[in-house]
Amino acid sequence: MILDQILQQKPAKKKSFSEDKSSEKPIRSVAKAVSWRIIGTLDTLLISYLLTGKVVLAASIASIDFVTKMFLYFFHERLWNKINWGK
Repeated sequence: MILDQILQQKPAKKKSFSEDKSSEKPIRSVAKAVSWRIIGTLDTLLISYLLTGKVVLAASIASIDFVTKMFLYFFHERLWNKINWGK
């Protein structure tokens, strides 16, 4: 059923951002990436500390995790913003 709906959708006419309020500005994706990564990094820090018992090692793991996953999330958000399905 869902696949039928996707296949029947006509491609939307390209609009500028000001005309298309369902899309997001890149700065919003950056803000969402940073806020989500803070939450995720605190989780990684806690789990790493519980597993290793070492604050320095846990902080190292969490800092690498913060940077790499923030970039991955940003590009993931921008890609999904281009997909019309479900909008």
